[in-house]
Amino acid sequence: MSSQKKITPVYNSTPESGSAGKKTSALHTLDKPKAKKLRIFPFLSWFVAIGLEVVAYFVLQDTPINFTLLTILIVCILLFAVLGSYLWKKANRLDPASVKNKVKFFVQNQLGVIMSIFAFAPLIVLIFMNKDMDKKQKGIFGGIATLALIIAGVSGADFNPPSIEQYTEQTELVKSLNGGENHVFWTKSGKSYHLFSDCSYINTDRTHEIFEGTVVQSRALKNITDLCDRCERNATKE
Repeated sequence: MSSQKKITPVYNSTPESGSAGKKTSALHTLDKPKAKKLRIFPFLSWFVAIGLEVVAYFVLQDTPINFTLLTILIVCILLFAVLGSYLWKKANRLDPASVKNKVKFFVQNQLGVIMSIFAFAPLIVLIFMNKDMDKKQKGIFGGIATLALIIAGVSGADFNPPSIEQYTEQTELVKSLNGGENHVFWTKSGKSYHLFSDCSYINTDRTHEIFEGTVVQSRALKNITDLCDRCERNATKE
């Protein structure tokens, strides 16, 4: 058995109740103020992406067209679109939507896809309608822009979006197995959260640090989505 590793708490500074903030609910550990501030940055990133799309429009109006600049602009639009989606999904994990409002739930979790379409679809249309480009050029640069749209769209899509209901269900399961405490452990590279810090899946020679906090915090910080099967079996036996 490996020796006990360094345990790093990540509890909120104002816990709901209990020592060290262990007895917290799912809703209490949501960080809406932080999510609100974080959401400013994806909108700024998407704004830059769409602004670069406008610049690309003027490049397409030039004769001759600067294809090197056009390529650079497409790549930059892609980078800012992907960055915006990454930050937006991170904010959603801090403050998820409820599945009860289906429209809001869809828009909030797939906004990265929507913004990627805004950033690339008009540009693709402009490329294929450009009268100063021959078929080969339209095929090359239209294909590059289309590929960039696909990459940005896939990066912006959330295939397993968080929800208030999911957080609540997972938190209640942990509390039922853990003496009423919303208290779990995880590692930087782990895919599951654990009920025991000495679980053999995380307390290994390769592990240097184990984090402890709530179910919501493990999802918000590392996008960990499920409970360790071994910990669940051991807790059920106990």
